[in-house]
Amino acid sequence: MSLKSSNKTDVNTTELVISIDAEAFEAAVEKEYQRQKKNIQIKGFRKGKVSRKLAEREFGEGAFYEGAINALIGPEIDAAVKETGIVLVDRPNVEINSIDKENGVELKAVCVTKPEIEISDYKGIKAAKVVNEITDEDIDKQIDIIRKKNARIVSVDDRAAQLNDEVTIDFEGFFGDEAFEGGKGEDHPLRLGSGQFIPGFEDQIVGHNIGDEFDVVVTFPEDYQMADYAGKEATFKTKLKAISYEELPEINDDLIKDATEFETVEEYRNDIKTKLEEAAENQANSSFENAVMNAIIEKVDAPIPNCMFEQRIDAHIRQFEQQLGAQGMDIKLYFQYTGMDMDSFRETYRERAINEVKLRLALEKIAELEGLEPTEDEINSGLADIAASNKVDVETIKRFIPLDDYVDDLRVQKAVDFIKENAVVDNSLAEDKKDAE
Repeated sequence: MSLKSSNKTDVNTTELVISIDAEAFEAAVEKEYQRQKKNIQIKGFRKGKVSRKLAEREFGEGAFYEGAINALIGPEIDAAVKETGIVLVDRPNVEINSIDKENGVELKAVCVTKPEIEISDYKGIKAAKVVNEITDEDIDKQIDIIRKKNARIVSVDDRAAQLNDEVTIDFEGFFGDEAFEGGKGEDHPLRLGSGQFIPGFEDQIVGHNIGDEFDVVVTFPEDYQMADYAGKEATFKTKLKAISYEELPEINDDLIKDATEFETVEEYRNDIKTKLEEAAENQANSSFENAVMNAIIEKVDAPIPNCMFEQRIDAHIRQFEQQLGAQGMDIKLYFQYTGMDMDSFRETYRERAINEVKLRLALEKIAELEGLEPTEDEINSGLADIAASNKVDVETIKRFIPLDDYVDDLRVQKAVDFIKENAVVDNSLAEDKKDAE
C-alpha cells in the first residue's frame, strides 16, 4: 500500500488516495479465484476444475476484481488511516479511481473524521447545590405507607358516600337518548376523588346512599382522547351499590414492631429521616452534576458530523428494542400502540443524542488537556469487577470487550470527576432561577 495523498477537503472530512501495487493486487485476485474456484463451472469442464485463465476468458478479465478489491479495502484503508493519524467516525465512502493488472489499483476514500474540540473555562464552573430539608411532614408521608399497608376496609351502610370512599357502581352513558360505546360498566370500583373518571363525575356521587339510582351529567373535555366524544355533554345512568372506606391503624410501637424491623415509633422515624436525608443529598449532588455537565455542553460549538448523532440515536433505539423484547413486544407493535413511526420515534432521542455526543467530545478533550489517564491498577480493578459480575475470569473479559474503548471510558470518567472537583457551589444561582420563574 502507498498513501499517495491526504487532503482535508471540508470540516471533518479528509480525502485519502491510496495505491495498491500490481503485485499485491495480483495476489488478491489469485486468492479470490482460489476462493471461488470450487463453484466455477463451464461447459465441458467439471465443476471446480476450471483454470483461472479459462475462467477469465469466459467471464472477463475482471471476473475476480470485485472480490479482490473488497478483500483489500479494509486493511488498506486501516493502514492509511493509521499513517495519517486521523480518527474515523463513520465508514469511509470508497471509489475506485483506476484498476488494471499492470499498474494495480488506485482508491479514493472520503473519510468523515472526529471533530477537533476547543474548550476552555471548564474549571470553576458554578452551579447550585440545594439540599432539601426533611420535615416531619415528609416523614409522616413515609409512615403513612405502613399505615396503608396495614389498613382494613370497612363497609358502610348507614351514611351517604363521601370523598375518598371506595364505591361500587353500575353506569351507562348516553348522548341524548342513545347509549354510546365504552360508556357502560357493572360493579365498577371507584375511589371518589381519585380523578379516574371524567371531571365532575365523582363529585356527583358524593351524597348518595346505597341503592340510589341517579343521573350524572358531565361534559367530555375538549382534548379527550376520543375525538368523537370531545366537548360533548353526556348523561350517565348510575346506581350506587356499595360504599366502603379505608381505616388506617394508629401509629404506635406495636404496629411498628409488627410491620418493620424496629421496636419503637421513634426508632423508625429516625431511620426514615436518615434515609430521606441521604436521598436528598444524592439528589442535590445529581442536580449539581447535571448543571455542571450542561454548562460543559454549552461550551461546545464546533461543527460535529451528523452521523455521530445518528449513531447515538441508533444505540438508544437498540437498547429500547431490547427492553421491549424482554416484555414480549417488538418495535412494530409499539408503533401500532403509540401511532408513531420510526422517523418520529428517532426524533424523540435527537436532543438527548446531540447533548451526549457534545459532552463526550468535551470530556475527551479535557482529559487530553489535563493528561488524565487511568492507572494500570484502576484498569485491572475495573476489569475484575466486570469479570466478577459476569462470573468469568479477567482474561475472558479482555477477549470479549474492546479494551481501548474501556480505557477511553475510564479516561472520560476521570474528566467528569476532575470537572466536579473543580466546580463551585453557588446557591445564589438557584435563587436567581426561582426569581426568574
